[in-house]
Amino acid sequence: MLATVWSASLVGINAVKVGVEIDVSGGMPGIVVVGLPDTAVQESKERVKAALKNSSYAFPLRRIVINLTPADLRKEGPCFDLPIAIGILAASEQVSPQLLGDFLFLGELSLDGTLRPVAGVLPIAAAAQEMGITALVVPEGNVGEAAVVKGLQVYGCNHLCDAIALLNNPSQYQPTQLDGKVPFAPHPFGGLDLQDVKGQAHGRRALEIAAAGGHNLIFVGPPGSGKTMLAKRLPGILPPLSFEEALEVTQIYSVVGLLKNRGALIGDRPFRSPHHSASGPSLVGGGSYPKPGEISLAHRGILFLDELTEFKRDVLEFLRQPLEDGRVTISRTKQSVEFPAQFTLVASTNPCPCGYFGDPIQPCTCSPRHREQYWAKLSGPLMDRIDLQVAVNRLKPEEITRQTTGEPSEPVRKRVQAARDRARERFKAEPNIRCNAEMQTAQLRKWCPLDDATRNLLEGAIRKLGLSARATDRILKVARTIADLAGDDPINISHVAEAIQYRTIDRMQ
Repeated sequence: MLATVWSASLVGINAVKVGVEIDVSGGMPGIVVVGLPDTAVQESKERVKAALKNSSYAFPLRRIVINLTPADLRKEGPCFDLPIAIGILAASEQVSPQLLGDFLFLGELSLDGTLRPVAGVLPIAAAAQEMGITALVVPEGNVGEAAVVKGLQVYGCNHLCDAIALLNNPSQYQPTQLDGKVPFAPHPFGGLDLQDVKGQAHGRRALEIAAAGGHNLIFVGPPGSGKTMLAKRLPGILPPLSFEEALEVTQIYSVVGLLKNRGALIGDRPFRSPHHSASGPSLVGGGSYPKPGEISLAHRGILFLDELTEFKRDVLEFLRQPLEDGRVTISRTKQSVEFPAQFTLVASTNPCPCGYFGDPIQPCTCSPRHREQYWAKLSGPLMDRIDLQVAVNRLKPEEITRQTTGEPSEPVRKRVQAARDRARERFKAEPNIRCNAEMQTAQLRKWCPLDDATRNLLEGAIRKLGLSARATDRILKVARTIADLAGDDPINISHVAEAIQYRTIDRMQ
């Protein structure tokens, strides 16, 4: 007796249809799993056997061969527990086989038959229609994310018995409906507001420009000047994700397994802050079978690297290609996977090892040689890719003791949203560009024309600061964002002059 049940596996963040073929035949009782299963899939035969027995179903005491197709694709994780159990029951004629060809099954089984949530359901649901699937059967804990996909019937089950009853009596069950409203995960940044920041008008302005244009940003200043405080308030002034962006971000989090208890869709832009001891693969992704890293988890959001110069130089060099291309390709001998990585880099660092170089209050104790070695960790090509380089000075005593509050995040967010709306209208014919920081050479020529006075100012800055062509392009992108915040269509000399002021590190060298 032979039965075939459909399931799916993930390659990177893309789904591949997997056939679970079950053959029950004569011979010594036993179970064999073939088709490149990993340890979790091999162990599923013991979970399935116990779950069937404890759910009062007969487990056939015959030779059972389980083949996972395609045979050359490695199968990972416990999501094949449910399709294997359904296949065994179908092959032993305990389940009606009429729906097996149209349904796709995912789920991990406990020993008592309870279904547990699994990772990667959303990208599988998004690709299910292209696979020829009409309905998805998943654990109840995954039904919210799977039901986001339109045009797909999704059934949530708490127990193995629920899935079997669905197959035997499909007319008694209705697919999950979201009633036209997509649930979003709770807002994680509700308590961080810009009004808590005292002074630092220059830093606040740079933060607003970075949010409006998606520009990379670094704060340089002594300890306690407010670099980290400013950076952590950036998510509060960013506009929410669009539905398409939320779907992209949520799929990545689903693959990594960070979505099980977060709700259906992530509506706020991610904010990732890895420790400076992080390795290169943890940032860009990796492993024998690659998984997304921190830069992909920050897709459409913020990657914050606090104490940037404490990161290893070779780790920081991993960021160069993703910052330029918006994606990262992980190549291994067994497979090559591409992950999206369109993120905004925000970093902070001290100006020297002791932290007080240029501070008017406390003198620096570092030698020029030590400062040179300190900055050598940041290569020129990497700094070229950071649009806004901002010096943050320590507050004066009277600024610290005054109980004044700055401008709250809400009006800043409205200005940022207005600037982004102007950019979206400008780029409506170019769907791959969502903000000014993503402009390429052709868009710069079209949207950033300069008059003679502005061009002369920029050429003088290039000579004096030794700017590269890439750094010059980034000055133009920042100037375009400054003009959008001001509501101006053409870029004028004041916009470019302000953009040049955000090259602090170039002026220090």
